[in-house]
Amino acid sequence: MLQKFNPQNSNIFIHVGGRLMPRQEAKVSVFDSVVQGGDAVWEGLRLYKEGIFCLDHHLDRLQASAHALAFAHIPSREEIKKAIAETLQANGMTDNTHIRLTLTRGEKVTSGMDPRLNTKGSCLIVLAEWKPLVYDNDSGIRVITSSQRRNNPQFLDSKIHHNNLLNNILAKIQANVAGADAAIMLDDHGFVAELNDTNIFLIKDGSVFTPHADACLHGITRGLTIEICAELKIPVAEKNLSLTEFYTADEVFATGTMGELTPVTEIDGRKIINHSGKKTYKKIIEHFKNLIPKFSKQLN
Repeated sequence: MLQKFNPQNSNIFIHVGGRLMPRQEAKVSVFDSVVQGGDAVWEGLRLYKEGIFCLDHHLDRLQASAHALAFAHIPSREEIKKAIAETLQANGMTDNTHIRLTLTRGEKVTSGMDPRLNTKGSCLIVLAEWKPLVYDNDSGIRVITSSQRRNNPQFLDSKIHHNNLLNNILAKIQANVAGADAAIMLDDHGFVAELNDTNIFLIKDGSVFTPHADACLHGITRGLTIEICAELKIPVAEKNLSLTEFYTADEVFATGTMGELTPVTEIDGRKIINHSGKKTYKKIIEHFKNLIPKFSKQLN
């Protein structure tokens, strides 16, 4: 599932700090907080022909994360939308595009950790690339369990969608070494939290379960999946879930903007065998696909 370079992205324009720049010139200062300490927040957006999927939900989370980190001069929703629209227009992008929004604390007057050194306000980056979904909705993915635990609010709250992703990257390295597509990360009590890059669900006897959002990200696709289950009258619950419950589930799937809904076919060498023969996942993903136009928004 390794993403490949798309030659279409060779000459894209990127929005950095209020200006559109060619790819080769798009840079931030070495004094920027994202360089100095990974001090930034981000969102991944998906552009379909109908528009940007769940745009307002993503902007809500971006601004809430920046507020939680006490950023100064957080751009308004209108300013962010304008920067996104300008970037897409400059690149002629209308579909099949991934947008990486990054908001850094901004440039410092000298290197250091103290946010008081940031006197220029935050810096918004809009990076849009032609990119397919990272996972295949049909073939699914194989995962292993990482020894790297997922952060919880005692250490670094996952409800802040921050750029300090080393804990996830270490888990991904373990998946790479094992020849798997992704890694399950456990919380500090040993329950499943999420994958290194997406949320995770299991289906057992027609009911859907997902971990509490304590040590996992409050994923936007995760939340929409819970709503879909309610609409379809499929029992759904958040609870502590052990690895054994995932090993013995009828179906397991991951959710995220970067891959939509993706079946998990194997965990730690255990095949996910649907003994019940039910296809609850199929019902959910079909409903999700039908909702894409409803939740996608065009920028004026």
